[in-house]
Amino acid sequence: MKLQFLGAARQVTGSQYHLTADGVRVLVDCGMFQERAFLARNWEPSPIRPEKLDAVLVTHAHLDHCGLLPKLVAEGFRGPIYTTGASADLVGVLLRDSAKIQAEDAAFKRKRHRKERRKGKYPVRPLYTLKEVGHTLRLLEPVGYDEPVAIGDGVSAVFRDAGHILGSAMIELAADDGGRRRRLVFSGDVGQWDKPLVRDPSLFAEGDYVVMESTYGTREHGPRGDIESRLGEIAGRTLDRGGKLVVPIFAIERAQELIYHLGRLVDAGHLPRVPVFLDSPMAIEVTEVFRRHRDLFDAEAQAMLANHNSPLGFPGLVMVESTEESKGINSLKGPAVILATSGMCTAGRIKHHLVHTISDAENTILFVGYQAHGTLGRQILEGNPKVRIHGRLREVRAAVERIEGFSGHADRTALLRWLGGFQQAPEQLFLTHGEEDSSLTLARQVRDELGWKVSVPEYREAVELV
Repeated sequence: MKLQFLGAARQVTGSQYHLTADGVRVLVDCGMFQERAFLARNWEPSPIRPEKLDAVLVTHAHLDHCGLLPKLVAEGFRGPIYTTGASADLVGVLLRDSAKIQAEDAAFKRKRHRKERRKGKYPVRPLYTLKEVGHTLRLLEPVGYDEPVAIGDGVSAVFRDAGHILGSAMIELAADDGGRRRRLVFSGDVGQWDKPLVRDPSLFAEGDYVVMESTYGTREHGPRGDIESRLGEIAGRTLDRGGKLVVPIFAIERAQELIYHLGRLVDAGHLPRVPVFLDSPMAIEVTEVFRRHRDLFDAEAQAMLANHNSPLGFPGLVMVESTEESKGINSLKGPAVILATSGMCTAGRIKHHLVHTISDAENTILFVGYQAHGTLGRQILEGNPKVRIHGRLREVRAAVERIEGFSGHADRTALLRWLGGFQQAPEQLFLTHGEEDSSLTLARQVRDELGWKVSVPEYREAVELV
């Protein structure tokens, strides 16, 4: 049995793991690379033969876990893509939006290159089109939590709730290899405990091999009770001085959680009633998916629904779908809140809003999610006095704030709590989905405190599981 790490190895994005066991070939996740230093990998041919895969298992609907599925299909994959029902709905929304954004960005770059008579670093074409997304979505096979799925001879999978975003899963793979039954646990992205809307992460009692993310392997989020008050303070200061609060959002989970908290602040009178724009057709569509899968909400959200209170709406919330409506926001005078994708400022409408707000001191750019190394969001967060947006350098005069507790990822303490669920040490723990220093530091801590065998694999490294 062999496990190869084809992404999220000593870097955060591009999750992709290739498992072979007694002739059965399975790919766990097929994510897009989003850090600037690794973007070229998105354009490289798959290092495996997609047509030979028996199945793909998707932990959840974030681009760094599912964003290259249409490319895999275009390269020859024709098998089933297993994921939870909620994730299947969200993957459809996400991939269609991704294809549209890529087409728009490619058209914009072609126009700019013709004007400036220069060539860019990457091909001026989309990675995939809506047609290829359509082919991909027809391969989706929704599965329920805790229901065994037969993959091939001697190989089966069970999806457990990861508590990260709606529909997110940890995957437990059981495989026969050389007459032995081996159990592999893929954490996907481990969620936080006591988050609004979603349930708590699942725990596992056993696993021969464990692949765990380490995005926040060296950091702590701080008390969750501070999140709503911090949001109220930052928004209140900005709106009081007549500025705009601009929040780069991830359309799935982060947008809905922000709506939840802003609604509570407005209802309690802690924020003035100003327009709050959700400027993301995808986030709007995702919010509808949340409403369809309300059976997956946690107990608190279920109680709000039982009392006829919506956790996903409030007076003053404006859903912005068309491009014309989005452009109109930037001509609006006076205070407002703008929630726009993408969460790392790598593409989409947020870049247009930043062009109009980032150089005005009355405004605030608020980050509520992880910013991968090399992304525009990371450059702003690190205090660069000027950043390049749409081909031009822009001075950063707006206030820049950050609230880490919004993260859907478990922090160091929560990751160790998750590992503590195992009743005995696995034969090996692999740490992935984290910047190299973060993964290596967490690996040392796990070795020192738990005495486990831990490794941090390199990109494309293959490991024999015996």
